[in-house]
Amino acid sequence: MFSPDQENHPSKAPVKYGELIVLGYNGSLPNGDRGRRKSRFALFKRPKANGVKPSTVHIACTPQAAKAISNKDQHSISYTLSRAQTVVVEYTYDSNTDMFQIGRSTESPIDFVVTDTVPGSQSNSDTQSVQSTISRFACRIICERNPPFTARIYAAGFDSSKNIFLGEKAAKWKTSDGQMDGLTTNGVLVMHPRNGFTEDSKPGIWREISVCGNVFSLRETRSAQQRGKMVEMETNQLQDGSLIDLCGATLLWRTAEGLSHTPTVKHLEALRQEINAARPQCPVGFNTLAFPSMKRKDVVDEKQPWVYLNCGHVHGYHNWGNKEERDGKDRECPMCRSVGPYVPLWLGCEAGFYVDAGPPTHAFSPCGHVCSEKTTAYWSQIPLPHGTHTFHAACPFCAHQLAGEQGYIRLIFQGPLD
Repeated sequence: MFSPDQENHPSKAPVKYGELIVLGYNGSLPNGDRGRRKSRFALFKRPKANGVKPSTVHIACTPQAAKAISNKDQHSISYTLSRAQTVVVEYTYDSNTDMFQIGRSTESPIDFVVTDTVPGSQSNSDTQSVQSTISRFACRIICERNPPFTARIYAAGFDSSKNIFLGEKAAKWKTSDGQMDGLTTNGVLVMHPRNGFTEDSKPGIWREISVCGNVFSLRETRSAQQRGKMVEMETNQLQDGSLIDLCGATLLWRTAEGLSHTPTVKHLEALRQEINAARPQCPVGFNTLAFPSMKRKDVVDEKQPWVYLNCGHVHGYHNWGNKEERDGKDRECPMCRSVGPYVPLWLGCEAGFYVDAGPPTHAFSPCGHVCSEKTTAYWSQIPLPHGTHTFHAACPFCAHQLAGEQGYIRLIFQGPLD
């Protein structure tokens, strides 16, 4: 359950601010987690603060502005208004905060490297051919080093020269108090669920976060020049269950407190063993079914349970009702004769996606990932950004778009006959 980072500090556990979990992966990246590229990233209090906050504003391209840009030890954000005028905002060291940066770049300022999520991809090679829409320096999260350890999100991250450049084409403006602000090309969208991340959670409204952390309604399309309306009543403060969309990958923010109430991988393993101990049977072959171990979560096992997605009857794999004239995957259920897709069932192994610790009784459709009823109900009602201006519900374990009336089904197991 705990990140490997924690195991390096056996003497005194460092303060954990929270974790970011990439939607569409079932516990790890397809080819395994490596270094800063992984499916889950824990944010711990740093030994020394590295946060920054805005200080001096230089208007027009004065010598001081040029110096701030070229000074590798000085963080700055430059807003290009025209070829003749650039506004540079210098940032100064903040001893009360820690900064974490997320993006596609593998350069050293990025703490958590995120690549485009391809629904259902089984290997990293599946994702390489896609032209990425994720920014190289997509966003930054600033955490307060003192309780309650508030985390706030901002669009754009500082590059290797400690700069953020908003070019002529980026949406940018002067605020009422004379400061500058802007949006990144494809934007950073955030959705805070209502009632936190619990079994009572309801989806919130997707908003866009600016470079300075202000909140706006969405633009007409993802990269439109015209910003949305400012939403003054809302903030960029992350809460347990907040979703962050980087246009190509969506991240779930879980607070340390929220994770302490979430089932652990051990708990999920115990539930797996409990189902298998009940010896569910295939109603056709009468063979005992069993969910494979979490380590073998991508290989179809001979005892693997399969399900008819229209009715929820669970079987082992068999060829009954596999009429050749039926196109593709549709099969007839031997129990109730309903015709529909027939798919293997996989346990959802990423514990951070569960809203409760209930038994794995329901499966997402059409992918067959199994988890608790409340978890399927929650994710089936969350509209996730897709492409530049559409939204749809998706399975958090594989990112497949949900299908059917609800997007999930209740599983009907048959117990042993003896």
